[in-house]
Amino acid sequence: DEERVLALAAATGETLWERASPVTIHSSMNMEYGPGPHSTPLLVGGRLFTAGVVGRLQALDPKTGAVLWAHELWDDWGGKVMGRGYSCSPLAWRDTVVVAVGGGGPGLVAFDQKDGSVRWKSPGFDVSPSSPVLIDVEGQEQIVFFAVDEVIGFEAETGRLLWRHPHETTYGLNIVLPMTADDGRLIVSSAYSGGTRALRLSRGGDETTVEELWFNNRMRVHHGNFIRIGEHIYGSRGDFGPTPLSALDLRTGEVEWRDRSFAKAKLVHAGERLIVLDEDGNLGMVTVSPKGLEVQARAEIFSGRSWTAPTLVGTRLYLRDRKQMLALDLGPR
Repeated sequence: DEERVLALAAATGETLWERASPVTIHSSMNMEYGPGPHSTPLLVGGRLFTAGVVGRLQALDPKTGAVLWAHELWDDWGGKVMGRGYSCSPLAWRDTVVVAVGGGGPGLVAFDQKDGSVRWKSPGFDVSPSSPVLIDVEGQEQIVFFAVDEVIGFEAETGRLLWRHPHETTYGLNIVLPMTADDGRLIVSSAYSGGTRALRLSRGGDETTVEELWFNNRMRVHHGNFIRIGEHIYGSRGDFGPTPLSALDLRTGEVEWRDRSFAKAKLVHAGERLIVLDEDGNLGMVTVSPKGLEVQARAEIFSGRSWTAPTLVGTRLYLRDRKQMLALDLGPR
């Protein structure tokens, strides 16, 4: 019945402070896979921003955990009560923090990082479990959101609606963050019936034009991520059942290969290698190319469900599942 934000000493894992917030789970929410939280904390401008499972956005002092300001995005802003809980990770843009609200409220809201006051509100849309992403379109900063049945672009400075393009999937679970490529391309992917599509964004005056380049339903990234290396993207494809790591050619939209060495996985790009943590708790170090995957190291780290992406700082890798957190040294011995 409460969420806690914790600060740990990076070198030892010692708890430095904790900040608890009461949580009342809505009757319509499904806690089958755990009560959250689902979003990633944001540290910027001397403040720590967190978003909880029932839509509590708060700014904390990162040294003490003291609450500087807070907004209840569901209860006070009319935000959409989501089936598995709020999962939007806050986005920093200049001196604001941007989050999704949806429901009966605005689509996106930009709050002042210092005092939580509203800087702008975007037009509404049906919000999904995804998070806003900052992109550049021919010199204009835009914020993109992967909504329930479409991908939408807004002017970062004002929240003005610039463009939208349909991308429907079963259950409205567009989750994975959109990714940019060269030549104004934007890649989006979702599981179930969603698939992957490539768009090209271009500007003419105040208008942004969207052109669909290709669509492939054989590459369906669920709630993990995909990595772009050159003209290929790599990620786990599938929703239920096997979810092999796969490679897709960005120029054609064709799947080049599939490999079942790991279950559904999160990926971190580390130099010439990828770090892989699959949902069964297996950690791997791999190399990928358009020709295939090579596993260079592998170890079982967790025995429970592991859906959180690892964090790499230098040669130290931080990982967690639903029960524990640990740090590994990946440096030479």
